Amino acid sequence: MAAPEERDLTQEQTEKLLQFQDLTGIESMDQCRHTLEQHNWNIEAAVQDRLNEQEGVPSVFNPPPSRPLQVNTADHRIYSYVVSRPQPRASYFAAGDILSPLFHKGLLGWGYYLIMLPFRFTYYTILDIFRFALRFIRPDPRSRVTDPVGDIVSFMHIFEEKYGRTHPVFYQGTYSQALNDAKRELRFLLVYLHGDDHQDSDDFCRNTLCSPDVISLINNRMLFWACSTNKPEGYRVSQALRENTYPFLAMIMLKDRRMTVVGRLEGLIQPDDLINQLTFIMDANQTYLVSERLEREERNQTQVLRQQQDEAYLASLRADQEKERKKQEERERKRQKEEEVQQQKMAEERRRRNLQEEKERKSECLPPEPPPDDPESVKIIFKLPNDSRVERRFHFTQSLTVIHDFLFSLKESPEKFQIEANFPRRVLPCLPSEEWPNPPTLQEAGLSQTEVLFVQDLTDD
Repeated sequence: MAAPEERDLTQEQTEKLLQFQDLTGIESMDQCRHTLEQHNWNIEAAVQDRLNEQEGVPSVFNPPPSRPLQVNTADHRIYSYVVSRPQPRASYFAAGDILSPLFHKGLLGWGYYLIMLPFRFTYYTILDIFRFALRFIRPDPRSRVTDPVGDIVSFMHIFEEKYGRTHPVFYQGTYSQALNDAKRELRFLLVYLHGDDHQDSDDFCRNTLCSPDVISLINNRMLFWACSTNKPEGYRVSQALRENTYPFLAMIMLKDRRMTVVGRLEGLIQPDDLINQLTFIMDANQTYLVSERLEREERNQTQVLRQQQDEAYLASLRADQEKERKKQEERERKRQKEEEVQQQKMAEERRRRNLQEEKERKSECLPPEPPPDDPESVKIIFKLPNDSRVERRFHFTQSLTVIHDFLFSLKESPEKFQIEANFPRRVLPCLPSEEWPNPPTLQEAGLSQTEVLFVQDLTDD
């Protein structure tokens, strides 16, 4: 194992680096360090993300989907819970107090409120127009999201530095990825938007969000995604959810096949109150998740059944195709066999025809038979393989080839044969060979005036 670079690493980080490499089997130390830095040196999250990648689940540090899920924020059944902050009696220009009187007692307060109302309305109207025009001159840098995961990791790092590591498990991915996971797993998604400049944010994070009971509820029953609205990713989510004040929590779930905001919690909520509100929202909407889960199971069963039917159909189709293929092969073999038989018949017919033509040609080329009184003639009696006898006269000076041609021209003679003499027993060289390039004459072969020769069938040989 390569030694880690201890430069700029603490002893704890070095130990985590070596432990992460042992757990994941990654050989490159630079890659291990880069992965741990992406996860803010949270070794559990880094190992889990690595295992997700090996199982085919995209890493949370991959680019977010090009088309994020749309969240329905206009459900008329949305549950909203706002904790109002007590307002100072002497503050007349506090944000959000345009339509509420500052003095709750006495005619003097109501009169002062009515007198100041036109001036306050004009002031805030001009201020809103100025802010609107300023957007065109100087666009908000938060509107450009370039590194959404970096925004999440940066917020987690700042949160842990300020409030410690005892907190709910943050979802280490983009808002879109959190929505996708909540939809896929049919879980509640709790979104927390952190207002860095709000006076209640510090108290909420330190005393409510880091409460052990709140941590246990969130970790066991939902996904938790958080980001600061000063970060581009948090600002983008803020523009979508349109919070009114901070701290802000939104409960999102799959409802009627759409990711829907089913609960909004705003203001400084105490731990017990937060637990009660979250439990109430989940209990009120649990039936939607159960229904969606049943529908998904039914769709999965239908899909499995359809897949099984398709597989059975394909198996039957393959079996039919295999039967048809075997039938086709059998037909092809039968056709080829018939063609071979036909070709053999034709070849045999051609052979017989050629043989007959050859016999006729040999017969026509035979020299005439000498008369019986010719002293130079030889009378030869041939015994054929079928026990028949043939008699003919030849001239002493004629070649033994003539004897062979004569026998060959006979209809009853075999196709291939040899001629043997009995005294002495020998095979007459009637055809040219290496030993006898030119077959001898009857006289040279030692034949007498009367001979009996035997024809031996060599067709089988």
